[in-house]
Amino acid sequence: MTEKKKDKVLYSLIAGLVAGGVEATITYPTEYVKTQLQLDGTSGTKRFKGPIDCAVKTVQEKGIPGLYKGLSALVIGTAAKAGVRFLTYDQLKVLLQDENGNVSGPRSMLAGLGAGMVEAITVVTPTETIKTKIIHDQTRAKPQYNGLVHGVTKIVANEGLGGIYRGLFPVMMRQGANQAVRFSTYSTLKQEFQKYSGPPGQPLPALVTFGIGAIAGTVTVYATMPLDVIKTKMQGLKAKELYRNSFHCGWKILKEEGLLAFWKGATPRLSRLLFSGGIIFTVYEQVMTGLRKIEELKY
Repeated sequence: MTEKKKDKVLYSLIAGLVAGGVEATITYPTEYVKTQLQLDGTSGTKRFKGPIDCAVKTVQEKGIPGLYKGLSALVIGTAAKAGVRFLTYDQLKVLLQDENGNVSGPRSMLAGLGAGMVEAITVVTPTETIKTKIIHDQTRAKPQYNGLVHGVTKIVANEGLGGIYRGLFPVMMRQGANQAVRFSTYSTLKQEFQKYSGPPGQPLPALVTFGIGAIAGTVTVYATMPLDVIKTKMQGLKAKELYRNSFHCGWKILKEEGLLAFWKGATPRLSRLLFSGGIIFTVYEQVMTGLRKIEELKY
């Protein structure tokens, strides 16, 4: 691998890590509320009327820090998964581009699907399982986990390493679908905007990038929400007792809660992905632009 190509790989990884960490920190309360709503009623008792009620009750009972329970797991996980995601996507995009260096919508979708599957296996499943269990633990009369390290130690001690890989299949399906939809939407819109933005290869303004990323995030939410609900249920504290597998989980949701239950938590997830799509692509593009400028100064 040439030095320049090594730099490009490293830049993708660094930009993805920074973008993921920034996005997770800013949007975490919406992720917390979404997860609580999806787990609400699992034990037979329904506590929340909706996202606002959930947020208000959490603040009343645990203060504002209560909305940030499990944050460290998600920040570490989101930074790592964004790094893996953009690195994998950029490498697959190079393999799938045509002789002019362009990547069509379907090929961008395929690259996104591959990136989503890789991030699901390497990063997302363990960090999402830990985050979900720590959040679910807060609904107990006496929470058992005192933070990230203590929580991970107890989960592994009680369930083995498989305990942090609970729900791997739905996570792979969700992440694959997430990134296939998100990257293809973003890439298609970006190419359209670049036709009218000036010379080829010129970066789009940050505000335009944010808008395109937000649209991509919105499309992603409604297209993949059922997979997200199944994923969350499969990673709950009582999943081992309640569900035989992902398909059984999906059937139970449909039978006991109805079709609309597959879109439970859509509002807070939309709030998060609407902004996260904008934030993550904007930060990624800005960091990549900065790194390229630093590279130009070197030569």
